[in-house]
Amino acid sequence: MPKNIGIDLGTTNSCVSYVEGKEPEIIPTPEGSRVIPSIVAIKKDGTRIFGNIAKRQMITNSKNTIFAVKRLIGRKYDSAEVKEMKKRIGYELTPAENGDVKVIMRGESYSPEEISGMLLSYIHQISADYLGEEIRDVVITVPAFFNDAQRQATKVAGEIARLNVTRIINEPTAALIAYRNKIVKDGLYAVYDLGGGTFDISIVEVIGDIYKDVSTLGDTFLGGNDFDLQIINWIFNEIEKEINIDLRDDKNIIQRISQIAEKTKIELSFNQEAMISIPYLYQLKDGTNYHFQKKLTRVELEHLTFGLIERTIELINYALKDINIKPDKIERTILVGGQSRMPIISKKITELFGKEPFKDLNPEEVVAQGAAIQSEIIKGKVKDLLLLDVTPLSLGVETKGDVFTKIIERNSTIPIKKSMTFTTIADNQRTVKIHVLQGEREVASENKSLGYFNLIGIPLAPKGIPQIEVTFEIDADGIVKVSAIDKKTGLSQSMKINPASGLAPEEIEEIIKEAKEYQQHDKERVELNKLKIKLKEEYNTVKQFFTSYVDKFSNMEKDEISSLLYRVENELNKDNIDAIKKLLNQLETVRLQINNILMKEFETWG
Repeated sequence: MPKNIGIDLGTTNSCVSYVEGKEPEIIPTPEGSRVIPSIVAIKKDGTRIFGNIAKRQMITNSKNTIFAVKRLIGRKYDSAEVKEMKKRIGYELTPAENGDVKVIMRGESYSPEEISGMLLSYIHQISADYLGEEIRDVVITVPAFFNDAQRQATKVAGEIARLNVTRIINEPTAALIAYRNKIVKDGLYAVYDLGGGTFDISIVEVIGDIYKDVSTLGDTFLGGNDFDLQIINWIFNEIEKEINIDLRDDKNIIQRISQIAEKTKIELSFNQEAMISIPYLYQLKDGTNYHFQKKLTRVELEHLTFGLIERTIELINYALKDINIKPDKIERTILVGGQSRMPIISKKITELFGKEPFKDLNPEEVVAQGAAIQSEIIKGKVKDLLLLDVTPLSLGVETKGDVFTKIIERNSTIPIKKSMTFTTIADNQRTVKIHVLQGEREVASENKSLGYFNLIGIPLAPKGIPQIEVTFEIDADGIVKVSAIDKKTGLSQSMKINPASGLAPEEIEEIIKEAKEYQQHDKERVELNKLKIKLKEEYNTVKQFFTSYVDKFSNMEKDEISSLLYRVENELNKDNIDAIKKLLNQLETVRLQINNILMKEFETWG
């Protein structure tokens, strides 16, 4: 029977879950990891690799290893966020024809949702293999403060991966769903979601089995990557002090330091200090190698990241102010996202709300678990919970004088449909141009443009006479449809907001077709990884017993086993599936021989 799954498509790591019985379970990777690094790479031979395998070759293949692509989704190439990203990454970016950002990988350009689609295809494949069943429907989570274009782009990524995306839901709301059995009291709950690339704060009202999001704020460019950046800059500054050279222009060095920075940050969540050691970092003019080694303490890290943490607290206060609520009215706070493990964050939350936050569930898994439960709610398998999300930003149209006229206010419960009537600004005006916007600024040009459409053929009339009703409709995924109708004639026009990538349906179809072509290749890749893991396990077992009991074997047996182990060592670095299967069979045979020898020894001792 086909399964429904929930996917937390994260900036740094992704996670996938399904419901078994009444409880969500995590689907591990073939390597056994419960989270999947959100990394896609292409090797020299054109092979696509994902997750931990892609991460391991980031330094040697930085130009073709794509990470943090979620930060690019739905953005323009000339945006401030993309300019900042270009300083931090080893791969190249390029503008699309419509001004959006694209990623260069092995000489080909890809939209961010294509890259996300590749990762989702991999997640789709490992989920189907693990469950032994086809995947039917999926719920994908997004940051609560994602705009319409970013939500659309995420849905397109799911389509590219051949997934039936039944719902796009906010990450903080998904986390609260996962905590449903631990919430025993009605009231207001805060979800503090600090992930790898984004931050959201959601205030959710719980009344029995109804979960209503009443206030949401966030920053789609504030997350763990920015905490890493503080350590990266600290390391570069320390290097410059020691050798008087700025190494920030070397992308390979940036990649090495970035990986060390992330590890250091994680270590300082558990220890008071960490020793940062980067050997052979740079060759000096005199031919000697420069090795970086320096200690960083938790207190120093807290000082470096003070501004980032205060920014999250500032957003919490704004979210509370929006609904005129004081911190002491919040029942409990839930910490979500890997970066929320930082001890100072728990301390700050406790100080603000006067209560310890919930930390019962793994913050890196809880969003996927909530998404899996939501997938079962949609199918009617879980009936005791109703989710009411909100739109994070106001929606409206541009009116005369560069004015943004809001039709749907932010924090409105979705799905929702609202209308407003407008008129013409000139005599005998036959056409009205509708400019759809999203944001909070009163000046129209300062908000996010979602698109334009024209209502053509309005009957001749003095200005101010025609009655044009503009209707905004937001579905449960937070995706927007806008329509306009001339009340007198019934003439109407509408638009569904296109993904920010500007991908036309036929382009999406072509990408899906390409994904299907890779389906068999990806399946073989997963099988190869599984066989390699099994081969490595057999190799370690045989080597251990052979080394311990080498005197129990004849010279001929020693030569044969040593030769076999040598061949296995070499083959583990290659991708010849037939050779790996053959060596695996030979190792299993040798292991049985060793077992028989040892059994005879034990019988003799007895």
